[in-house]
Amino acid sequence: MNKLFDIIYTGRNNFVKLIDRLSIEQLNEIPKGFNNNIAWNFGHIVVSQQTLCYVRAGLTPHIDEYFVNRYQKGTKPESFIAGSEIATLKECAFSLIDQLKKDLEEDKFAGYITFATQFGVELTCINDAIAYFATHDTLHLGYAMAIARHFSAQNNFSNFQHIKFSN
Repeated sequence: MNKLFDIIYTGRNNFVKLIDRLSIEQLNEIPKGFNNNIAWNFGHIVVSQQTLCYVRAGLTPHIDEYFVNRYQKGTKPESFIAGSEIATLKECAFSLIDQLKKDLEEDKFAGYITFATQFGVELTCINDAIAYFATHDTLHLGYAMAIARHFSAQNNFSNFQHIKFSN
């Protein structure tokens, strides 16, 4: 499980690096051919971890309902996402994973409710949910990278050693 958490932290760190290289306007832009923006994709991964792990276990999420309503599955960006909100999400991206690890140690997920994801993956326990949201995180990082390619002609992404923006 430690390796899986390393993967989660690394993916989220890479997402934050991407966010930090772009302007607030770029984070909010929805390029032609896309349904959402980089800021929404980031908020979505933070909220999805909470719904997949906590809500499906019958537990209260550790994030304000405002964020759940704004970024849960089935939503899209409805308004400008402020820098202060993105800063809060960046903090939550890591603090909520730390909380998850603590709650795992305290065995709080015994009541996990089995369900099938939209991709047909059946999640039967918290360990399944963690593996799934790790994959989900990187899927949305990939979407964000594709959106960022739209801006790549305007920005230098040379400090991304592991994230490539080639054609």
